[in-house]
Amino acid sequence: MTPTETLKHEHQVILRVLEAAENEVASIEKNGTIHASLLREMADFFRGFVDHCHHAKEERHLFDLMYQRGMSMRSRPLAVMLHDHEQGRACIRAIWEALPEEGEPDAAATGRIRENLSAYTSLLRSHIDREDHVLYPMEDSIGDGDQLKAEQRKESRL
Repeated sequence: MTPTETLKHEHQVILRVLEAAENEVASIEKNGTIHASLLREMADFFRGFVDHCHHAKEERHLFDLMYQRGMSMRSRPLAVMLHDHEQGRACIRAIWEALPEEGEPDAAATGRIRENLSAYTSLLRSHIDREDHVLYPMEDSIGDGDQLKAEQRKESRL
């Protein structure tokens, strides 16, 4: 499996959790209440797997190699991808901050949770589509998959 195929596979896992998050947004809109434990698990997955694992691989390996091959980090497509990662982090941070330690949040916090979860799911769906259909094919056409694999192996040993 090539590195971009691995990243695409990870996207499929992420999309399944995004679907559950979209269902939670619909439930909040319908009932005005949240499932706090479910939201904590989702936010933990988005922070842990999506950001610290998946996005970290992209930023430390894929984007860096594309930059070394002459792509700018300050223009499309890399700048857009990095901006999306930052926006996603902000949404997840806002959800964590609005979640109460225990009990139900007030109406304002519930609204912030719904708003940020909805924004995050929309952002990430669009982001994944752009990576799968633009960025990864671009890397596959110009890149050397063996170099990206070597970089990932080196990182995993640290």
